[in-house]
Amino acid sequence: MSRQDSGLSIFALGGLHEVGKNMYVIQYEDEIIVIDCGNKFPDESLLGIDLIIPDITYLVENKDKIKALILTHGHEDHIGAIPFFLKKLNVPVYATRFTLGLIELKLKEHKMLRETELHEITTTSEITFSSMKIDFFKVTHSIPDCLGLSINTPEGRIVHTGDFKFDFTPANNEQSDIHKMAQIGKEGVLLLLSESTNAERPGSTPTEQMVGANVEEAFRKAEQKIIFSTFASNISRVQQVVNAAQKTGRKLALLGRSMVNVVSVAMERGYLDVPEGMLIEQEQISELTPENVAILCTGSQGEPLAALSRLSTGNFRGVEVLAGDTVILAAGPIPGNEKAVTRIVDNLLSIGANVIYGTGSSSGMHVSGHGYQEDLKMMLTLMKPKYFIPIHGEYRMLHHHRQLAESVGVEKGKTFLLNNGDVVDINKGEARQTRKVDAGNTYVDGVGVGEVGDIVLRDRKQLSEDGMLIIILSMSKSKKELASKPDTISRGFVYMKESEKLLNDVNSLISKTVNELPENSKNEWGTIKKHIKRTVGQYLFNHTKKKPMILPFIIEV
Repeated sequence: MSRQDSGLSIFALGGLHEVGKNMYVIQYEDEIIVIDCGNKFPDESLLGIDLIIPDITYLVENKDKIKALILTHGHEDHIGAIPFFLKKLNVPVYATRFTLGLIELKLKEHKMLRETELHEITTTSEITFSSMKIDFFKVTHSIPDCLGLSINTPEGRIVHTGDFKFDFTPANNEQSDIHKMAQIGKEGVLLLLSESTNAERPGSTPTEQMVGANVEEAFRKAEQKIIFSTFASNISRVQQVVNAAQKTGRKLALLGRSMVNVVSVAMERGYLDVPEGMLIEQEQISELTPENVAILCTGSQGEPLAALSRLSTGNFRGVEVLAGDTVILAAGPIPGNEKAVTRIVDNLLSIGANVIYGTGSSSGMHVSGHGYQEDLKMMLTLMKPKYFIPIHGEYRMLHHHRQLAESVGVEKGKTFLLNNGDVVDINKGEARQTRKVDAGNTYVDGVGVGEVGDIVLRDRKQLSEDGMLIIILSMSKSKKELASKPDTISRGFVYMKESEKLLNDVNSLISKTVNELPENSKNEWGTIKKHIKRTVGQYLFNHTKKKPMILPFIIEV
């Protein structure tokens, strides 16, 4: 459905159920701004898929109207899809200094940096187009330089919070600008889009400073090597590790490409203070006594190829976890990653390492960067919106956030939960959700973007579950009959040496099927293949209860 002829529209291109893929579009008549451009990582059902990014069909169709891509902060679920986005829509990009540093790493990797128009913004920046003006306000999160957006339109003001919590004693001294938020709310907010990750958790989010004291205590108690795993982007947490290492006389090694890259950006741009001579190369770890070494690595989410996972299985060349080493997981598992994290903990414990894991008070090593219920209610109270769209969360999170909004004064019926492609239209101050635009998921598979669809994924799933059976037929070109017995090859279906009878019976069935076909059908290779797939498929299911992929090949002789 096309958009309305006039007025203000808000599109969700990474909406309901999308914890890890964020993109929202604000359009006023012929002007569009895009907020965030994140990716999501696949679960085990999406075999071979590397990333999931938003479907930007609508934006490509309206590319001449797009004025800017604006990033709230530098987490992967907000910037991870940028290279793929810019390959189709080379529009100006606006982000804070630290976020730009992370974006530049991605653009260099994709050889796009020189062609991209990047603009640095701060809390005092203003971006003005003919019908929209964007201001910014500081928010606290688990990465430096996070902003919320205040977008003034002829219909009224829209506020997008980005990811946030209210931490009055943040480790990096980057406090939320509550006074500016209150002023925005006083001036009037037509629509608020606010993140919902922790909408189910009562109370207020604990302060990051709580972690620092616990990290230092763990460093003092450790008798051998320390392996500390956290999100590379959590620079406050990284600084706490640096401080603890300095106080306990340990050198620090970085493992994992993202950890090395992000720490380099943070140091270059002044967001991370590392004493000269503290950082050592991976090769130097074995040269020092264990009590003088700390390792900072990626893999706190159980990623199979990340440093911590490889360390836990003894597959990291040159570095080994020994009995008595201390391993600290300083991050809570993202929903869906719990099994992978548990597997790593089990592996480490079996080695004999001392493992500290868990969130909040259970370990003292991690607090969330997302606001709990009281934080979310505080944002709603400051902004006092007429309409509300909870964003960034699964359905239950958005549902709880809607209830929180109603508890602090947002009228029932004035909250919208948006699926991918859902649109809220605002005309003369009244909002309606009545239409959709083309949207969904685009799969990144190696260098291919959008080339893998549901049919390919279905085939991969079938192959992974029941394997495949390859059937090779030699057909006489002149006589239109089998020139020799069929040959079958099993891959992932049955072990051929132990299933000779089954495969011989299949070969006999194939011969019978071909021989009984009408003479005019034997001229059509497609018809022969169709009959073989149906007959053999039914036979195998009756005898094995499996549905392997059947691939007939005909060789004309």
